[in-house]
Amino acid sequence: MTEAVRQAFWLSAVLTVFLGLVLIPFLRRLKLGQKVRADGPARHLVKAGTPTMGGIIFLSATTLTILLLARHQAEAVVVLLVALSYGLIGFLDDFLKILKNRSLGLRARDKLLAQMLVAAGLAWWACAIAGRGTDYVIPFSGFWLAGGWRFDLGFPFFLLFTILVLVGSANAVNLTDGLDGLASTVVALAAGFYVFIALTVDKVGVAITLAALVGGCLGFLVFNRYPARVFMGDTGSLALGSALGTAAVLTRTELFLPIVGGVLVAETLSVILQVLSFRLTGRRLWRMSPLHHHYELKGWSENKVVVVFAFWGLVAGFLGWIGLYHLG
Repeated sequence: MTEAVRQAFWLSAVLTVFLGLVLIPFLRRLKLGQKVRADGPARHLVKAGTPTMGGIIFLSATTLTILLLARHQAEAVVVLLVALSYGLIGFLDDFLKILKNRSLGLRARDKLLAQMLVAAGLAWWACAIAGRGTDYVIPFSGFWLAGGWRFDLGFPFFLLFTILVLVGSANAVNLTDGLDGLASTVVALAAGFYVFIALTVDKVGVAITLAALVGGCLGFLVFNRYPARVFMGDTGSLALGSALGTAAVLTRTELFLPIVGGVLVAETLSVILQVLSFRLTGRRLWRMSPLHHHYELKGWSENKVVVVFAFWGLVAGFLGWIGLYHLG
């Protein structure tokens, strides 16, 4: 691991803790409190009023870190800019929730359109400026063929798939952000493995920004672990998910992301399958979706859910990393 990557991790972690100590009381004074879903677990009602938009804390720390350590590295800056763009979309969503005193902010179509436009911009930059190309590599194929199996379906497919990757990863983290410390922990693990993936394929700039985000997530856990003193809100969750997606695009590992982010995929699928099952059969597959709420209603504590999901996050991350074997 390069010295710059280590520095980015530690600097971001320290800055996040410092900014948290300063900004959380400020958010509380502004009464920027979380609105809790009426149809969620009953024990979550006590969380109403907990300051939200906490993603500002680790995004500010990450931005300062990149400006200090990697402002001349284009890919580091691009990962950051995409994360900040999605964070801005999330901030507007969070702000409207508070302003209108409801659990929904931006209209879904407006939110989706904004995310798609940023993703399209990334796809253009990756091909036209960064020279990424439009090919994909098959995970684990290096076990059978040195260099792996690759395919290329051209820019139109690349554009659409890049949009799917970013929008999907951003909203997967958003769905996972339902328990104290869960999204911070799961994303820190996935992003941590992506630091090693980026270094393996010689994308140091990507690794630096992700290391800063890992440090930010761990620093944020000081305040976000159970019982949470602040929530990241859509401001943080959309930014983190888009950063993972951007890292996957720039490292040519889009097909690895569902493996590394296996917990995020499971959370998302639990929502999709729950809706489909109820509409088609009138029955629910789980007591509540996303999946973490199912285990809550089974009697698991929030800490137990986070620990178990973190374990599976580690397993998924190792599998994704192993999938790079002989693909470099």
